Amino acid sequence: MDVADLGLPVDVPSTALFTDQYELTMLQAALKGGTAERRSVFEVFTRRLPHGRRYGVVAGTGRVLDAVENFRFDEGVLGFLRERGIVDEETLKWLAGYRFSGDVWGYPEGEVYFPGSPVLRVEGSFAECVLLETVILSILNHDSAIAAAASRMASAAGDRPLIEMGARRTHELAAVAASRAAYVGGFATTSDLAAGFRYGIPTVGTSAHAFTLLHDRERDAFQAQVESLGRGTTLLVDTYDVAEAVRTAVEVAGPELGAVRIDSGDLLLVAHRVRQQLDELGATDTKIVVTSDLDEYAIASLAAAPVDAYGVGTQLVTGSGHPTCSMVYKLVARAASADAAAPLVPVAKRSSGGKVSVGGRKWAARRLDRDGIAEAEVVGTGPVPEELAGQQLLVRLVEGGEVVAREPLDVPRDRHIAARAALPLSATQLSRGEPVLPTEYAQGLSGN
Repeated sequence: MDVADLGLPVDVPSTALFTDQYELTMLQAALKGGTAERRSVFEVFTRRLPHGRRYGVVAGTGRVLDAVENFRFDEGVLGFLRERGIVDEETLKWLAGYRFSGDVWGYPEGEVYFPGSPVLRVEGSFAECVLLETVILSILNHDSAIAAAASRMASAAGDRPLIEMGARRTHELAAVAASRAAYVGGFATTSDLAAGFRYGIPTVGTSAHAFTLLHDRERDAFQAQVESLGRGTTLLVDTYDVAEAVRTAVEVAGPELGAVRIDSGDLLLVAHRVRQQLDELGATDTKIVVTSDLDEYAIASLAAAPVDAYGVGTQLVTGSGHPTCSMVYKLVARAASADAAAPLVPVAKRSSGGKVSVGGRKWAARRLDRDGIAEAEVVGTGPVPEELAGQQLLVRLVEGGEVVAREPLDVPRDRHIAARAALPLSATQLSRGEPVLPTEYAQGLSGN
């Protein structure tokens, strides 16, 4: 669904201060040193996946495009920088006219990635590119972590839909971003209305235990909900006695009852008992929804249970134990001078301690086997080998400062399903293991 078609807001406030101070002090020094206008290439990548993960998921690209487009220094922002003495007047004058005018390439949103994958490539002058580091990493690290957890949960759930319901477990704005990322990763709906309003994600929700406790009898609560929301509603049946609640629910709503929700107890055992009871009462089409601090492992353990949908909160919005992807934004090439014709020179960090990077403006391609299944992530510089030309991964996102790759949210969601399906079957195993694809470095590169 395209939110623009719904008339929903797509603009966000200025993102200029979603940055670290040293981005601006580097800018000031580069302006004084005469290097600010050198053509530069920055790349976003991660050196390793979170422990035990088989693949990563690119998410947040659409939000990155919004952030780049809205990176503006208005009078209020400039006044703050001046009052704090963060940069000098020459730098403030330069910032007042800031508009990113470079190019951005990246893995399309929803695609999978591996260690060393150049997930995003930002090209332009050093001055305009360096300022974007923090906001880009903030978005990609958060959203990709949530999408990776969502993907694992969606894989474990199979054809059963997943409901995102973690808004109360994280920052109110992070909750909206998490809902978006979860949708990209395979979730079907969200309970968060802000996410529905902002991104057009389908929203769902009925009642909590408080509604049952409000009434003198559970039957009264069920009756009020059914009268208000219809027989197709979902009734929460574990406030008191589950078996009694199921019986009452069917008596009140009839066999047309839409669903019952179970939020506590031994979900495997309770789900079997509830399914048997519903069938005996003639409510054979009534669905069973389970919640209660689920993660991908709990969802997988319920694969044989008569469950129709899962609601996931805390474990999803915290990345199921991995709330960041440890992506970095590194300068990999720069011109020897500010001359537009000056050739790019590969640059890379060479210090010890496991943080060595690989220089050069890179391409990436995914090599497939004879059956069309991915077998390696290939990263290189220079010409792309002819046999990999059709498997290149980076696409243009911004050209000359103009966003050229906005897309409805359903597109990256569908893209992710296809990308995951093209991985070896072991990619969806929940047992701990190494990345499902090796990263191979071409053109004399070596990965560290």
